[in-house]
Amino acid sequence: MQILNSRWRRALPTYSKPRGARAVLCVLAMALAACGGRADVAPTLYVSAIPDANKTELTEGYTRIAAHLARELGVEVRFRPAVDYAASVEAFKNGDVQLAWFGGVTGVQARRAVPGARAIAQGKIDTEFRSYFVAHVGAGITPSDAFPLGLAGKTFLFGPLSSTSGRVMPEAFIREATGRSPAAFFGHPNRNSTGHDHTATDVEAGTVDAGVLSSAHYDAMVAAGRLDPARCVKIWTTPSYPDYNWTAHPALEDTFGAGFTDRLQAVLVGLDDPALLRVLLREDGLIPADNDAYAAIEQAMEAIGM
Repeated sequence: MQILNSRWRRALPTYSKPRGARAVLCVLAMALAACGGRADVAPTLYVSAIPDANKTELTEGYTRIAAHLARELGVEVRFRPAVDYAASVEAFKNGDVQLAWFGGVTGVQARRAVPGARAIAQGKIDTEFRSYFVAHVGAGITPSDAFPLGLAGKTFLFGPLSSTSGRVMPEAFIREATGRSPAAFFGHPNRNSTGHDHTATDVEAGTVDAGVLSSAHYDAMVAAGRLDPARCVKIWTTPSYPDYNWTAHPALEDTFGAGFTDRLQAVLVGLDDPALLRVLLREDGLIPADNDAYAAIEQAMEAIGM
């Protein structure tokens, strides 16, 4: 075995340590391998959205929106889904996403956390958005123009904790109409769903007596045949308030150049593909937005101690 090993050792070529020009070439090669290609890597714009409905459908829809933005802006755009409302805000805060479709509350939270962040677009309906209070047909609640005080003592389901239309504004309206907290009015601690579709189907099934959700989601589910309005009955429509928005991270200007955020705003406001607008439930289109438009949301958050 020793003879065999010695033969193999004699057969293998030997190399000396690089010297002179060879050493210089080695150093240059290592430097190029370490950083030479990195300057050629194009930056990527990451987009996200609050997961307010079926997450599989949202991922498919927003991936198509990302592809549209990429074509219009000439940059790489990718969609990053969020596991919940808080995660979408945290991702924006950390710079993991630079453009997000937020609700009114999550938009306020994100812009407070990131100085210089801008609300740049909203749906035409978002200037006067509304929530629907709904009840199972067997709950015996009659639809009315005034807040339905007959909900007292009923089992009730809010949307996610940070949902503007599913929790924050409805809670503010409940407190205003009854002078009581929701827990006192309904007689049980607040219950929260994972999204508007969840709220609607639980009320339709009679799992709870009543609940509240986005008017846009309710109308879309009814129109698509995914919700029976005779079983999940709309009993009260809230007053209007500002809601959803596209919010842009200030890092966009550094990454893609001065004026990029305005270009992005123009592309969003100019979006006219019906299929993409349906993803946002904004078939009427988008209009420019700004941070000042959401002052009423900040007041409501403060009013409920959020």
